[in-house]
Amino acid sequence: MTVESKSSAGVSDLIARIRDEGVQSGRQEADRILSEARQEAARIVSEAQKEADEKLAGARSTIQLENEAALESLKLAFRDTGLELKAAVVAAFEEHVRRLVSDVTLDGEFLRSLVLVLAGHAVEEYVKDKEARILISDVFIKGQEMSPEHTKSTRRAALAISNKMLREGIELVSSKDMGGGAKVCLVGESLEIDLSEDTISDLILKYLLPRFRAILEGSE
Repeated sequence: MTVESKSSAGVSDLIARIRDEGVQSGRQEADRILSEARQEAARIVSEAQKEADEKLAGARSTIQLENEAALESLKLAFRDTGLELKAAVVAAFEEHVRRLVSDVTLDGEFLRSLVLVLAGHAVEEYVKDKEARILISDVFIKGQEMSPEHTKSTRRAALAISNKMLREGIELVSSKDMGGGAKVCLVGESLEIDLSEDTISDLILKYLLPRFRAILEGSE
């Protein structure tokens, strides 16, 4: 083999070796890059999954809190509605009782009997030698027109009340501030016997309302 042939063969071997080494090095670099890429991809996926899990857990916690808050709001609304309804029913009952008492205490026959009883009781127990006044609504004394639900006989009975019916020392006085019922007042003193419609209503309601509320609450 000539020198030129040997030289050519050496160059070819060198080129082949360089090529093989380059290919091998390229493969190793490619494997390294691919491995790092896979690791990075796995890390990104892991972090993304962790973040997604955290967001999902946070969303679930938020939904649970919102559901609990909504349920609590519904409970409060239900309770408040119940209380408002109960208060409305109690108020309607109280108004009904007061209306019934008003009708009774504005009845002429009832008022005349009440005045006579008060006059006798006041004289025996309190008045004696003192002056007293029995206050009733000016409707009865002045003869003003009463509400339509009162009959003519009732109005006549009411208008029949006069000072002549009373014992000495007691005066019948009309008051525009009085509704139904009557009130005995000692002249110059703070003592009074109050049987006006408001006082009678308050007294009746004092005993009826607790029982009525108990019935509403189901405890009776």
